[in-house]
Amino acid sequence: MLRLVIAQIRPVKGEYGTNVARIGGVLAQVAKLDPPPDLVAFTETATSGYFVEGGVRDVAVTAGTLFRDLSAQHEAAQAPPLDVAVGFYEIFQSRFYNACLYATLGGPDAGVRHVHRKVFLPTYGVFDEERFVERGHDVRAFDTRWGRTAILICEDAWHSLTGTIAALDGAQLILVPSASPARGTGVDERGAGLPASVVRWERILQGVAEEHGVYVAYASLVGFEGGKGFPGGSLLIDPGGEIVLRGPLFEEAVLTADIDLQELTRARADSPLLADLEVNLPHLVRNLGKRETGGKRKRPAVQFDPAANGSHVSGVPSPVSPLHVVGRGVEEGDPLAIDCELARRWLVSFLRDEVVVRRGFENGIVGLSGGVDSSLTAFLAAEALGSEHVIGVRLPYRTSSPESLEHAQLVIDRLGIRSLTVDISEAVDGYLRQVGDDDAHRRGNVIARERMIALFDLSAKHRALPLGTGNKSERLLGYFTWHADDSPPVNPLGDLFKTQVWALARHVGVPEVIVQKPATADLIQGQTDEGDFGISYHRADRILYYLLRGMRVEEIVARGFTQAEVELVQGRLESTHWKRRLPTVAVMSQTAIGEFYLRPVDY
Repeated sequence: MLRLVIAQIRPVKGEYGTNVARIGGVLAQVAKLDPPPDLVAFTETATSGYFVEGGVRDVAVTAGTLFRDLSAQHEAAQAPPLDVAVGFYEIFQSRFYNACLYATLGGPDAGVRHVHRKVFLPTYGVFDEERFVERGHDVRAFDTRWGRTAILICEDAWHSLTGTIAALDGAQLILVPSASPARGTGVDERGAGLPASVVRWERILQGVAEEHGVYVAYASLVGFEGGKGFPGGSLLIDPGGEIVLRGPLFEEAVLTADIDLQELTRARADSPLLADLEVNLPHLVRNLGKRETGGKRKRPAVQFDPAANGSHVSGVPSPVSPLHVVGRGVEEGDPLAIDCELARRWLVSFLRDEVVVRRGFENGIVGLSGGVDSSLTAFLAAEALGSEHVIGVRLPYRTSSPESLEHAQLVIDRLGIRSLTVDISEAVDGYLRQVGDDDAHRRGNVIARERMIALFDLSAKHRALPLGTGNKSERLLGYFTWHADDSPPVNPLGDLFKTQVWALARHVGVPEVIVQKPATADLIQGQTDEGDFGISYHRADRILYYLLRGMRVEEIVARGFTQAEVELVQGRLESTHWKRRLPTVAVMSQTAIGEFYLRPVDY
């Protein structure tokens, strides 16, 4: 019987020594278990955090260095001999790799048993691994004190061939350390709301386990790095493909389980897929790599037996009733529907992690306009940080709607948060009197920027991190004042369309009078967002969604929108990219910040 521990931890970004000590703390904790573990499996990049960009060269160590440091931690923990699998950035033969060390700590068998170097490096979407580390080229199983195992790091496991190679090489347990950010919302086979990426991981790993009759242990990173949330949700899957242990979402945890390796024998007898593969694999791969590559390829003749009954026509009748149609042409439902409870947990964890853990603040400060966006941010912050650690600031100008002040106060009273009111009229008017020739739009921009001056000054005074309130629709449509609304360093709403903000606001209890009123920046009297756009959020959000999915204008029009509506939204999207980026810098060296010198925001 193998006693396994899976440790899903939140590393401190870029702090190798701190994280190795944290691993030592886990070893000290699990050493007290009775019986103690045989193997402790940690996550991908457990010694540094995942998104370190060019910081790889700062945090990478040799496998020998990591083994030495883990051995010291093991000795300090007074733990019995045990095996560990630890993900780290490695220096090997003057190159950098994303790797996982498997070692025995303590006892006469102490030593490094294997180092797996990640083979498949994701370089798409939010991933840019191949820019900073090199590919490994090897997947194999290896012997341990208790049996035979193999390691697949994160995307390695998404390729079905790697699990097959590991199993054919004798692996009884496949370890999958991972740092996979959560994306999307979905539902698992139990009907539980989970990030869609977590649902996909469960499906992939269950397939690996069931097809090959092996145990799979998935150790998933926890925490937020630059807004990208690692969800945890570690897994142990038995050789029949059943999930026997799940880790919590967005929380650090230590999972323990006893593994009976005799289950492999029973599972492979019940479903001898691996034995079938061993027999047939030589035949299946015989012609791989032998196809003609030049000129006109000769196609082999198709081999089949002719019809047995001559020209006899089948007597099978046509279907009496129409069949259910699935696919193109069928109503797809609302593409922007979200699991509000999952979104709430996700964003509360995000705020708690970014404000307290990553940036070291106890307090958050929110500019409360009386609108749904700032109200929702305040509700989420109060849950994440505690009401006593949230400051709501009302920043009226002399033309501000009295209703805005009333609704902001309603949120303050409902949540019981601390509050301040600062009238910015004199500051704005004093500036405009000096420069003169103001118009309504310039005045609106000055008001928005003056509010940020006040918010950031109050942030310094009260040692409270400014929290953003801008939603994804506004950001994509360029409907914000540059270096004003977009200035706060942490924004929980920035990846939610306005219609999703409304849904989540209702779910968390934002007063309905705030949710249902027309959205307005309240910078110009009588102004509304949708009046400025010339289109409703309900329609603009869906057009934006389809544009971001890469659909052409005619495809979107075919979904019930007018050509003018699509072109209006597309025009705003494509003309405002500059507002969503940092200033353009003239690159004159090979150390230009953001081009060559690359470090993530939370490094």
